[in-house]
Amino acid sequence: MTFRKYLVLAGVTVFSAAGDSLLARGMKQSGSVSPHDLSSLILTILNPWVVAGIVLLLAFFASYSSALSWADLTYVLPASSLGYVLVAFAGRFVFHEQISVTRWLGIALITAGVGFVAVGPSVTPKLERPEPSADAASQEVRS
Repeated sequence: MTFRKYLVLAGVTVFSAAGDSLLARGMKQSGSVSPHDLSSLILTILNPWVVAGIVLLLAFFASYSSALSWADLTYVLPASSLGYVLVAFAGRFVFHEQISVTRWLGIALITAGVGFVAVGPSVTPKLERPEPSADAASQEVRS
């Protein structure tokens, strides 16, 4: 893999984690939102934290789509799950939440899983099927 592809995967991870964290912060400031109360919905969408979260999640979608154009889903999805680890650390340092033992165990399992996926190929090799010979094709036509 090239440096550019690693950069795209890093973008997937960082944009996802940062976008989710900023969106969560903005939604906590806004409180509950009802689709029936249009004014509170518009005020929520105009919250700077929500706007920043949406912009970063759009960047996540663009980098995720780019990654899927050259790698299998079975490679990109586990690689993007490293964002969950970043969200856990963001919760610890930004929102001052405690990380429990079970979360630490989950972080270790996710990191190990990403490590296993990273050593494998980004694209599943396709099996080469032998081309049917002209004799076999002509025999199928006759029958």
